[in-house]
Amino acid sequence: MSTNKRAYNFNAGPSALPLEVLERAQKELVNYNGTGMSIMEMSHRSKEYDEVHNNAINRLKKILSVPDNYDVLFLQGGASLQFTMVPMNFLTKDQTASYVLTGSWSEKAYKEAKLFGNAVVAASTKENGYRNIPKLDEIQFNENDAYVHITSNNTIYGTQWKQFPNTGNVPLVADMSSDIMSRPFDVSQFGIIYAGAQKNLGPSGVTVVIIRKDLIEKANTELPTMLKYKTHADKNSLYNTPPTFGIYMLGEVLRWVEEQGGLEAIQKRNEEKAKYIYDVIDESNGFYRGHAEPGSRSLMNITFRLADEELEKQFLAEAKAAGFVGLNGHRSVGGCRASTYNAVPVEACIALRDFMYEFQKKHQ
Repeated sequence: MSTNKRAYNFNAGPSALPLEVLERAQKELVNYNGTGMSIMEMSHRSKEYDEVHNNAINRLKKILSVPDNYDVLFLQGGASLQFTMVPMNFLTKDQTASYVLTGSWSEKAYKEAKLFGNAVVAASTKENGYRNIPKLDEIQFNENDAYVHITSNNTIYGTQWKQFPNTGNVPLVADMSSDIMSRPFDVSQFGIIYAGAQKNLGPSGVTVVIIRKDLIEKANTELPTMLKYKTHADKNSLYNTPPTFGIYMLGEVLRWVEEQGGLEAIQKRNEEKAKYIYDVIDESNGFYRGHAEPGSRSLMNITFRLADEELEKQFLAEAKAAGFVGLNGHRSVGGCRASTYNAVPVEACIALRDFMYEFQKKHQ
């Protein structure tokens, strides 16, 4: 392990990466696997890179227990491009797409879908300030819908789905950018899962798409080549030059997940980390006020406010001076947010807990 002083990094994305992965990449940066080249300098058609690429795909399939009737794609453009690609490929003129609104990112996905066809709101918690996830029986959709879209974890508001809806024969599409790889779940419940890498999977620049093969075959064929899922599925995500270094890093993060004991161990540690901070909030007698309702609380993004904006500014300033990074809430809502993604160590969460206790003692 490095002795370098590391920040307590609670950034919401790009966010903390495992130190072991960074150090491994550092060792291999100039000369990868005896090639005399960095992975960044290597042809994406080379045997050496091909092994890196396929190892990353296979590791992801293994960790998530991805069934054989799904493809794993490495794309670019972030989840934001997927907001567009999903309706472009699957929202036909005679169908409706149903969107569950639980925060800003689901709103943006819904807005994009409306550019391509009939998109409707299947459920929303906007009137409640996005403090909770809708109950499963509140979600309204039709059996002939093109798909139902959800956002599994809401970084800005700090809410997370604990149980996913059963949509039967209607494909369930999920933006899992901020909680994929944080807990076990059943991939077969979904038609499409997509996720920007920059929270739990690696550096920014790679977007993972897990998509059922039968859906690829049903997709709209009258699209630009790069916007068809089939283009990328047919070429193993090598139709054009992929973000090779990002995929290499993603593969190393997945190796680290395996070394930690897999998703069950990761989830247990994430629950422990979040509890340290939620306990401070719950025991503060209102000094810290959590945004999310307890039943919908995220294990990835812990959002809270203090009594007034001046006190929040002071909290954030003192936290920064104490070595904590990224505790500002999203610019659209303000407040405070601790993003406790997989790579954030337990020690950082304990340190934040202790800092929050001390700050309350001084300012109550």
